[in-house]
Amino acid sequence: MLKPLHLRTLRAVCRTGSFATAGRELGYTASAVSQQMAALEKDSGLALFEREARGVRATAAAYRLAELSERVLADLADLGRQTRELAGGATGRLRLGSFATASVRLIPATLSAFAGRYPRAEILLEEGEPDELLPLVQDGTLDLALVYEYALTPRQWPDGLTAHHLLREDLLLLRPGHAHPEPPELSALAGERWIASREGTGGALSLTRLCAAAGFAPTVAFRSDNYDVVRQLVAATLGVAIVPALGHVPDERVQATRLDSPSARRDVLALHRAANTNPLLPAALTTLHRSVLR
Repeated sequence: MLKPLHLRTLRAVCRTGSFATAGRELGYTASAVSQQMAALEKDSGLALFEREARGVRATAAAYRLAELSERVLADLADLGRQTRELAGGATGRLRLGSFATASVRLIPATLSAFAGRYPRAEILLEEGEPDELLPLVQDGTLDLALVYEYALTPRQWPDGLTAHHLLREDLLLLRPGHAHPEPPELSALAGERWIASREGTGGALSLTRLCAAAGFAPTVAFRSDNYDVVRQLVAATLGVAIVPALGHVPDERVQATRLDSPSARRDVLALHRAANTNPLLPAALTTLHRSVLR
């Protein structure tokens, strides 16, 4: 196989007409240049020089090989430049996962700031619930995933993953209208119809446990994982609900009240494989933290 180093030296010899001059230009001795050219002749199977008493003369084959190598060496130089940019995070690809609420409230500002800093980096976004995203982080399909856990349904993240805490959000009680006393006693709502997320989800389990602590089991009339749907159902006086702060948009038809309980909260975290070496990963985490603090 022809070595790029030898081809670069050949081009210098053909241009200068001398092993010694080419060596001085490249920082080699004339002997080192001679050894490189002998190795290139062996690897290529070509007679590249005519040895004469007063020096060497490049053959037509040598000039042709030097000409043919120009594009190859230029491509290798470009590859080297792109590799350095990739290693430094200037280019590359970041594969990000997020749950729906964070995709609306956190991801746009994060991606905008990230794209401004790394305009040539490619960002791919995958949306799903934590249980859907975790396997994708573990197998390397995703570099980073935003997930959540409720205080009343703590989670154990798989081995090999690193968790970064991003924010803690309150859980809000949603009721129709705006003339309710504050703070509410959850036990006073035992007779209400409830709107909850899908059965078995962290939100639904958290609701059940909050109500159990208040001495009752909630009567769930409707279920939806879409917090806009939940808010509209509450506004239509079809029930009351408990949602995380990120999932609520102010609505004059709905009163949102923070629950006075240390367990009424949800934490948002970013997970990645501890062994992930993507150069863009640290920058993505920094950007996420800055976006949350705004």
